[in-house]
Amino acid sequence: MVPHLRKIFNESFTEENYLAFLADLNSKHPGAIEFRVAETPVFVPDLFKEQMISACESIVDIITSPGFMEESVKAIPPGDFVSGKENYPYFIAFDFGVCINEKNELEPQLIEMQGFPTLYGFQVYYPEVVQKHFKMTKNFTQYLGDYDRPTYLKELKKILLGGEKVENTILLEIKPHEQKTRIDFYCTQDYFGIQPVCITELIAEGKQLFYIHPEKKEKIRIKRIYNRIIFDDLHAQKDSLGNHIDMRAEWDVEWIPHPNWFYRISKYTLPFIKHPYVPETVFLNEVKKIPEDLENYVLKPLFSFAGQGVVIDIKPEDIQSVKDPSSWILQKKVKYAAVIQTPEDPAKVEIRIMYIWPEGAVRPKAAINLARLSKGKMIGVRYNQDKTWVGGSVALFKDAR
Repeated sequence: MVPHLRKIFNESFTEENYLAFLADLNSKHPGAIEFRVAETPVFVPDLFKEQMISACESIVDIITSPGFMEESVKAIPPGDFVSGKENYPYFIAFDFGVCINEKNELEPQLIEMQGFPTLYGFQVYYPEVVQKHFKMTKNFTQYLGDYDRPTYLKELKKILLGGEKVENTILLEIKPHEQKTRIDFYCTQDYFGIQPVCITELIAEGKQLFYIHPEKKEKIRIKRIYNRIIFDDLHAQKDSLGNHIDMRAEWDVEWIPHPNWFYRISKYTLPFIKHPYVPETVFLNEVKKIPEDLENYVLKPLFSFAGQGVVIDIKPEDIQSVKDPSSWILQKKVKYAAVIQTPEDPAKVEIRIMYIWPEGAVRPKAAINLARLSKGKMIGVRYNQDKTWVGGSVALFKDAR
């Protein structure tokens, strides 16, 4: 995206250096990174960064508006509503495609968003290894706003622990040591000491929850839960999990973030946003007439994760066969730019801008990011089999400090 930087990086790239980088990256927690890590970071110009932040801030305006909580309750499937105080979303992620507009200019377009944590720990560690092995990246940063490594980790610690002892806070997941993103759990544990715990390991006594600390071998009260469970996964695996607590009950814990935010800030919010970097989106049940140019639209289910159920090449019968149109959106298709030059085909990019909401702040703040490179029809591992210069990455911005 910054041509002279891309030229310098590509000309200095060697397969030997990349393999040394991967070996170093994997040495911290051997075997914990299952997803493919791309050969390159993404160099992002200041204007493009400002455009993404502009779109994010316009969405934050909606999230912080007085009627948002009342309106967004419709986004939560009744069977997934979780009781208890919701507080702040704490973590919000905005996914932008690097697209090309009618003027042949690069611009961001919002693809998805979620009120749910993502790789907030790994994206501290991973870019540091990038900078260690690819020397030209040293004057760049993955952080946004006023954040750097010390200030970001300090703020993140406050959000996660909230003044409680570390042993009273857990990271909750389904079989955390089998998850493809478990490297993030381990990085979170490295930085803050928070234990990853499976939902099947929770012990309920009345409204209180406990777990057996793996090192202390003691039963310890849980006061804060860094929630990483997605209901899609829980529903899919519930029959094979055996006994586990009902997350929907009102437990005497502080959720970080509360599970309802996963739905409140989601594809459901997209139709309410009017911004040049947010593609036009409507609820399917509000579509009066099927557009004649369906090739310019994408059909998405509201309640799915990681691109599941998305219809890219829509036919009229795809729309007609939807049983609950209120649970689907029709979104104007954007044109991804194959913008990253590689030794073979150029790659497309998505950049995830990751916000955190400090306790007591009136708004969340842009803090850090991740990027994903693709040469397939969609971003994601399943669409990029046997390709190179694709996978997990990071957007690097010029470090003004």
